[in-house]
Order: sequence, then structure tokens, then C-alpha cells
Amino acid sequence: MVALLQYLHNIYPLSEGLKEHLLRIVKSKKIKKRDFLLKAGRKCEHIYFIEEGLLRCFYITNKNEVSSWFMKEGDLAISIKSFFEQQPSYESIQALEDCYLYFISYKELQWIYHHFPEFNFVGRVLTERYYNLCDQRLYAIRMHSAPERYEYLVQNFPDLIKRIPGTHIASYLGITFETLSRIKAKRKG
Repeated sequence: MVALLQYLHNIYPLSEGLKEHLLRIVKSKKIKKRDFLLKAGRKCEHIYFIEEGLLRCFYITNKNEVSSWFMKEGDLAISIKSFFEQQPSYESIQALEDCYLYFISYKELQWIYHHFPEFNFVGRVLTERYYNLCDQRLYAIRMHSAPERYEYLVQNFPDLIKRIPGTHIASYLGITFETLSRIKAKRKG
């Protein structure tokens, strides 16, 4: 919980009242590798802070899993559209490693925004941060060749390359596993 409070406080100083409130309401949860945090078709009712572990967000199209995002320590984990619109999710969130998470509900978050106005600043900064990451990813995927997309991932997220199975990396980059293998071999040689 210390890491979460420090993370939020680094964005904007939290009042003592807000810290005390968060200490009362934030819950923790452990999930094992391969377990689901959210399954498609269910509503994302909580926003999670990842203390330990790695999650992937994916959806299914034409009977294939398409990885859309990876979330690690220090990241937030939600199905964005499902959480903010409180409707069933089209995507699933699954643990790639054992995870330790902190979380609050959508209703609790809205209550905090209403009663602790300083948290609106935190919410805005986080929204901007994740929107920028999403925009960078979309640009990299749409505007570059497969080797350039892989290089973008290596340059910007080198720690994830070692932790994520190749099939999920290939899916995330919009390429086949075979293409990823060729890119990696060419890059080494």
C-alpha cells in the first residue's frame, strides 16, 4: 500500500484525509499466473494498481487472441471502456505472472472525486499519461514495418520483452510468431 500512496502522492500531494480514506477502502488481492482478472462479457467494476506481477489485456477476433496491452508493476489495470461506461467488456485481462494488486470500485472512485477534489488532478494526469501511451502504440503499429514495431517495443519496454511469451508479443505487434522469430534472428545476426 505504501507504493500506491507514494505513486499517487508523486502525481499530486494527497491530503491527510484522502490518505486515511484510501487506507480504509483500498483492498488487496492476489491472483495466480494464468488466472483472469476480467473475462470478456463481464463488467469491469474495479480499477487495479499492480504492486507485483504482469497482466495482459486481450480480445478475441476470428477465433484468435489479440494482445492489446501489457501492464506491470506500478501500472493501473482496467478495461477502459467497460470501467468508465460500466458496461460489459469486449476484452479480458489475464495474469502472465503471479500478481499482487490493490483495487477500488468505480463507485468508490467517483465518491473520491466528489469528496476530495485534489484527486481529480491525479485522475487527469493518469488519464493523460495512459492516453499518450496508447497514442504512441497506435502510431508505432500503424506507421511502421514489423521490424520497426519490434524495435520500438525493445527500445521503449525492454523489461517486458524478457517477461512476455513470444506468442503474445507477436499478437501485440500484429504479426505472426514466425515473423517475430525471423525478426529476432535477423536482429541478433
